[in-house]
Amino acid sequence: MTQPLPTATHWGNFLLGRGGAGELHVTPAGHDPDPSPIGRSLTALHDPDHRIARPAIRLGYYRDREKSDTSHRGREPFVEVDWDEALDITAGALRSTQQRAGNRAIYGGSYGWASAGRFHHTQGQIHRFLRMFGGYTASVDTYSFAAAEVTIPHVLGMNAYFAARQSPTTEEIAQHCARIVFFGGAAARNAQVNPGGYGAHRYRDHLATLRAAGVDTVNIGPVRDDLDPALAARWIPCRPGTDTAIMLAIVHTLVVEDLHDRAFLDRYTTGFDRFADYVTGRADGEPKTPEWAATLSEVPAHEIRDLARLLARERCVIGLPYALQRAEHGEQTYWAAWALAAALGYIGLPGGGVLMGTGVGMTNAMQRRYLPFEIPALPQPTNPVSDVVPVARLTEMLEHPGETVDYNGRVLTYPEIDLIYWAGGNPFHHHQDLNRLRRAWARPRTVVVNEISWTSTARLADIVLPSTAAQEREDFAASRTDHWLSPMLPALRPYGRARDDYAIFADLAERLGFGQRFTEGRTARQWVQHLWQTTADNAAAAGITLPGYTEFRSGQPIDLRPVLPESRHVLERFRDDPDCHPLATPSGRIEIFSGTVADFGYPDAPGHPAWFPAREWLGSPRAQRFPLHLLSHQPATRLHSQLDYGVTSRESKIRDREPLRMHPADAATRDLRDGDIVRVFNDRGALLAGLRLTDAVRPGVVHMATGAWYDPLDPAAPDSLDVHGNPNTVTNDIGTSSLAQGPSVNSCLVEIERYDDELPPLRIHKPPELITAEKLRAHPG
Repeated sequence: MTQPLPTATHWGNFLLGRGGAGELHVTPAGHDPDPSPIGRSLTALHDPDHRIARPAIRLGYYRDREKSDTSHRGREPFVEVDWDEALDITAGALRSTQQRAGNRAIYGGSYGWASAGRFHHTQGQIHRFLRMFGGYTASVDTYSFAAAEVTIPHVLGMNAYFAARQSPTTEEIAQHCARIVFFGGAAARNAQVNPGGYGAHRYRDHLATLRAAGVDTVNIGPVRDDLDPALAARWIPCRPGTDTAIMLAIVHTLVVEDLHDRAFLDRYTTGFDRFADYVTGRADGEPKTPEWAATLSEVPAHEIRDLARLLARERCVIGLPYALQRAEHGEQTYWAAWALAAALGYIGLPGGGVLMGTGVGMTNAMQRRYLPFEIPALPQPTNPVSDVVPVARLTEMLEHPGETVDYNGRVLTYPEIDLIYWAGGNPFHHHQDLNRLRRAWARPRTVVVNEISWTSTARLADIVLPSTAAQEREDFAASRTDHWLSPMLPALRPYGRARDDYAIFADLAERLGFGQRFTEGRTARQWVQHLWQTTADNAAAAGITLPGYTEFRSGQPIDLRPVLPESRHVLERFRDDPDCHPLATPSGRIEIFSGTVADFGYPDAPGHPAWFPAREWLGSPRAQRFPLHLLSHQPATRLHSQLDYGVTSRESKIRDREPLRMHPADAATRDLRDGDIVRVFNDRGALLAGLRLTDAVRPGVVHMATGAWYDPLDPAAPDSLDVHGNPNTVTNDIGTSSLAQGPSVNSCLVEIERYDDELPPLRIHKPPELITAEKLRAHPG
């Protein structure tokens, strides 16, 4: 076997080497006590059925350029060309769009976790390129956390991700906290990934610490095993989307029984009285009692009331996963949780408050030990184009140019997009209502994609430029949410004629007249060295010594935790003295009522937490037609859609279809059995899935992972059956509310039936039809 070389991924550090027959071997790094199984899928990196070997142009676009029939995307073969021709065509399309419609007509899509590396992270590459080209329409917020990203700054005066790192440590919870109440669990699958790489997985250690300390845990949600069984949590199953109603009812009990912490509310918050008027019904005539919440959630009123009394009796933490706010009115869940925590008065105390994110220990993976220095990335100039669109409103933007949308106190106008340049992501995995997106995707004249593999998005492009994988380039992994610095060596040669994104954009920049400005005269390796040296200089200024680059790249990953000082949280200093350490809200306090949000005048987002029924939930009239609530979650067997063709992902599937979990009672009424292939459908579309029966989901709810590559049976039919099992074929593409316009993926009703027809083969795991330019010129017909 060849000498294994280190690489870093979003799901951990690994060693890659070649066996005697040329096969790839993957070994977890020795310092990781609980490595992610996704690492096994790295062996598929050079799979010829999936990797893109040469630049490719859709046949119609190759012949007619911007006058081609865009409805043929995904239906025509691709013409393989050499790099010079591909880059000339791409540069020509960019220049043509700029001259005809202006840079506002370019949408720069780079949404995804392309690489854990600091330099080769694709978002930094494409944004730098497009900004230097004159700008582009950009997206704001994320599919992961949009509702919270907009709401939390109004409530706490801080970035939502920073607020998530204000959570107490595992040891503090073990020592000071009697109880954690999770709304929606804290799935271990989410604890295996991190945006800038993951040096060591210790989630199970955190759980063991809590269990040994006897911390009581409660899981309120429709899925029991979204909280690790090691915690032996009490499960309170509820209807999806009713978490806010339950929180409001808990607050109602606290208020009417005088169990709320009035001293804390008076000193540290503003607007609780107005919120209490709403909760008690003085404002609208409808008290938010446990009985009221029981009719919505199907959680017995006495359980809600008893839980409120337990929470008031002993210090507790409220836990929230990201998925909870990925639903219509998702803003209200996080706002209501902070209002509940404020009513209890534990915010800023050791082991108290709110856990935002994946759950204890991994929401704040740093456990108070933050990096006291900056880790640089590729420098970004200002975007000359001011237009932005909430990331989850992509389809609306393409469908309705010139129309407006409310967003966080602003009125945004959708531009008319002439060219999409996408790199480092797969919107035909993570966007909602994929059939609708596919129809809208035909509107721009040109779609350019930098991609590693033949994903659904690459197949729906006009120009496909093959990128190298992270394991084929040199870089280093680091982030502010992990305390490891990890070298990334090129363990593999670039596949086929693939180039790294930096080389692609540098060549395009040269053709478009700003090559020197883009590269600053540096090669890719010189940029990596420069970023490392700047990192080392910043660390030295903070009293931390890092090795030179040559020593670092030839050594082991560096664990900084032993040299990082513990820090105090903003909310702790605020609790010590709110006058000396006010929050960055207009009042300087926690805003349970926000005058800023109230003044926006949105009927679906008042100035305090409130209950709004979603258009799709089990209590809506629509449930008569589609009586099952579909919840889709991040997969355990891959990161989003990355390496869906890898062994870890493929082994989890049922006859090559993504698994879907259903309660046995729901299966019995439909005469379904474990292992059946089922058709999951509503009026937006349909997909095939493999059935798994379990009592870990409550009746009326079905549960499946996202990330199976979208594979329409008939590429020419805009509403075709997806034969592989991507739940976003049927999910709801509406904004969470006028406030955040985030994704409402978990507000989705479906029906399910057995699929008795002959099982269609998957096309997505074979390359599209490819012809060479030379053959086309020889046989133009």
